[in-house]
Amino acid sequence: MKLGSLVEGGRDGTLVVLDRTLTRAVPATGIASTLQSALENWTEVEEPLRKLSEALDADGVTGALRVADLEMASPLPRSHQFLDGAGYLGHMRKARAARGAEMPPNWDTDPVMYQGPSDRFLKVSDEMVIPDEGVGLDYESEIAALLDDVPMGTPVKEAAAHIKLLVLLNDYTLRALTKTELPKGFGFLQAKPTSGFALAAVTPDELGPRWDGERVQLRVRTSVNGSMVGEPDSGIGMHFTYPQFIAHAARTRDLAAGTILGAGTIANEDAENGFGCLAEVRHWETETYGAARTPWLRHGDVLEMEATADGQSVFGTLEHRIAATSKKNETNEPADKRR
Repeated sequence: MKLGSLVEGGRDGTLVVLDRTLTRAVPATGIASTLQSALENWTEVEEPLRKLSEALDADGVTGALRVADLEMASPLPRSHQFLDGAGYLGHMRKARAARGAEMPPNWDTDPVMYQGPSDRFLKVSDEMVIPDEGVGLDYESEIAALLDDVPMGTPVKEAAAHIKLLVLLNDYTLRALTKTELPKGFGFLQAKPTSGFALAAVTPDELGPRWDGERVQLRVRTSVNGSMVGEPDSGIGMHFTYPQFIAHAARTRDLAAGTILGAGTIANEDAENGFGCLAEVRHWETETYGAARTPWLRHGDVLEMEATADGQSVFGTLEHRIAATSKKNETNEPADKRR
């Protein structure tokens, strides 16, 4: 089953069921108005949502809408909580080396995790507004889990049952700011702007053998201005698993339904698969050529991200254009009349 959200309907959007080809959609009218509501009531809504999904795939729904004609939001336009861990230790080593930081104590036994902004996520096709290119804008390709209510103290062996959906996440980082912000010892704030997701949130069973209850095995392709940067395999190099991250996060608190849990930038040790972020590209260039050659994302750049299985798109394509200002703020009216 694949789910998405329309922009219309308010800040939490309107829940729609998507067909497997991601070309048609039908509102989940009478079942759940938003994806947040569905996650909060998953036991009651899962079966009717699946029946609607099956009918849509079988061409049994009248009035189905063309996705190409719709303005799609992030599957969760906003969330009560966004947590992101460092599951790929190869990425953590390279990212820390690039800013001159050492690995933390117990780095291979105790997961590293931070809480990021979740009050708004970018749309599937949207502008990423960064006024100053000097902040070092980087993308990070990740696959994240959407959870139902997770009780405090949930053990690893019970954690996977709380994963209801999986999403493709573009987690932006401002690399120039991490060098000054993280040494303060209080975590990310300015270095982590808003992030975004691809079109669809999918149930784990949609992935078949590519989901083993702990890890996802998909190729995640990213390109900048049409040139591929990397296509690493999410199933390779993941040290900490989704259940381990959930148990870690729930050690001292409940996790509310709708919590987004990322597993960190996908990173393969073999450079042949490319890279899941520009920081790793620049690290490889420095080691190979003596200096980084690839710039951080700049105004006018177009970033695309997509996860595939057997050549088919799983979540749809995410597309972000980097901009200095937002078009929606551009107007010919005097400044005093825009207040």
